[in-house]
Amino acid sequence: MTMIAASAKIHPLAVVEDGAVIGENVVVGPFCYVGPKVVLHDEVELLPHAIATGRTVIGRGSRIFPNAVIGGDPQSLHHDGVETTLTVGEKCTFREGVTANTGTTGGGGKTVIGNNNLFLANSHIAHDCILGNDIVMSNNVMLAGHVIVEDRVILGGGSAVHQFTRIGRQAFIGGLSAVSYDVIPYGMLNGNPGVLGGLNVVGMSRAGMDKATIHRVRRAYKQVFEGEGSVRANAAAIREDYADCVPAMQILDFIGAESDRALSSPHRGSKG
Repeated sequence: MTMIAASAKIHPLAVVEDGAVIGENVVVGPFCYVGPKVVLHDEVELLPHAIATGRTVIGRGSRIFPNAVIGGDPQSLHHDGVETTLTVGEKCTFREGVTANTGTTGGGGKTVIGNNNLFLANSHIAHDCILGNDIVMSNNVMLAGHVIVEDRVILGGGSAVHQFTRIGRQAFIGGLSAVSYDVIPYGMLNGNPGVLGGLNVVGMSRAGMDKATIHRVRRAYKQVFEGEGSVRANAAAIREDYADCVPAMQILDFIGAESDRALSSPHRGSKG
C-alpha cells in the first residue's frame, strides 16, 4: 500500500508505484518515476523526469534533478539479481544525469551516501560505495564499485576512481585525475596516473585548522613520504610523536589500516 503524506505534491503526470512511502512536503514533478520500494523522507524534491527506483531510501531535504536515476541495479556482471539497497542521507543534491546504484550481494548488499553531498551533472556512484558527508563530486566524476570516500572530499570534474579505493577525509582530487590507489586524508592528488602533490592546505585552513597544526601535519607528511623506510614503516615509527595531533593521527591511522589498494604517493604509481 502506498503511503503518501497529505502535504506531498505529486504531479498528475508522475508515476508513483504502489508501496512507495512519501513523506511530508515531498514534491514529485511531472514525468518522474518512484518505484514501489522507495522511501522519500520529508521535503525531498524530484524535478521533472527524475527517477527513484530500487530498494532506496532518500533522506530529508534531498533534491533529484532531471534525468538522474537513483537506486538503479548495480552495473556488475556478478550481480545475481538478489535485492540490495541504496541509502541516501539528508540534503543531498543529485544534478542532471547523475546515477547512483544499489549494492551487490557479494559486496555487502548496500550503497551508502551520507548527508549534505553535492553530485554535479553526469557523475556516477557505483555499487557498494560508502560515502561520508559534505562531499562534492564535480561533473562527470566516476566512482567504481566498493569505493570509500570520507567527509569533505572534493573530486574535480572528469576524475575516475578505481574500485576498492579509499579517499581520506578532506582530500582534493584534481580534474581528470585517475585515482588508482588510496589517497590519504588531506591529500591532494592530480594527474593520470594520479600523483600525490602534498596536502590540501587551502582546504585545511578553510575548515578552521590553525597554522601550527597545519605545520605539524606537513612535517608528519614529509617524514612519512620522504623518509628512508617504506611509507607504512615510517608512519608507524612517528605515531607517538603525533599522538596529540588529531589530523596527523587521521593520516597515520589511514595508512596503517588494511586496504585492497596500495597508497598514492608523490611518485608515479604507489608506495607501500
